[in-house]
Amino acid sequence: MAVKIDQKIKGYAVVTSEDKAREAAAPVPAAPVDRAGVQAEAKDNVIHMHERIERPEVLIGSTYKIKSPMVEHAMYVTINDIVLNAGTEHELRRPFEVFINSKSMDHFQWIVALTRIMSAVFRKGGDVTFLVEEMKAVFDPRGGYFKAGGVYMPSLVAEIGAIVEEHLKSIGMIHDPEMSEHQKALIAEKRRQFESRSKKNSEVSAAPAAAAREEDVAVTGDGTRFPPSATMCHKCSTQALVIMDGCATCLNCGYSKCG
Repeated sequence: MAVKIDQKIKGYAVVTSEDKAREAAAPVPAAPVDRAGVQAEAKDNVIHMHERIERPEVLIGSTYKIKSPMVEHAMYVTINDIVLNAGTEHELRRPFEVFINSKSMDHFQWIVALTRIMSAVFRKGGDVTFLVEEMKAVFDPRGGYFKAGGVYMPSLVAEIGAIVEEHLKSIGMIHDPEMSEHQKALIAEKRRQFESRSKKNSEVSAAPAAAAREEDVAVTGDGTRFPPSATMCHKCSTQALVIMDGCATCLNCGYSKCG
């Protein structure tokens, strides 16, 4: 095979069998590393998320609905994921892009900016879970609101952050700390105490108590209900804090002001 020489020859040497042996014994160079310091492709061909991965023709994703009193029309948040190392033991599902759609055009500019920045962070790879805490910490100067279920949202951006958190949990990037059996038993006991106290009060005034029970708010998928008189728990941001024996107690997470 002919080789075209474009530069002036300054010297030459004949490659001997000893040179070939030294080259064969030389260590294999490491796999390329991206700017974030993450190895792009290991020796076993495990692919990690990095910004040079091209977008596939088809992505899988989920769409979430936001119905906030801060905007007239509902918002629909779509998060698309890319599957890395599909069909292998190293298969991973990672967020790749996000879109937010709504009939309302009042917030169009900052929504477009937010989705582009979030998509860029997703494609960088690495630990992207920090976005959740950053977004949930955004407060609206006009005040927040309670979404369906009694969970307080300090802003519309915070609710988008809560949706991102829910999605990252669904694909295994975030894991909820599991409650101990003692904590679960304590919460169940507090609920039983509150229900028994409410039952006694209902015997005194049946009509008001029945009306209060009709106004109970469903918070979790397993049918857990909290009274409308409950206030917000600052620990779990759920409207489930009640006064029991002169002490503020959360019927959702078990937090107690009295310890």
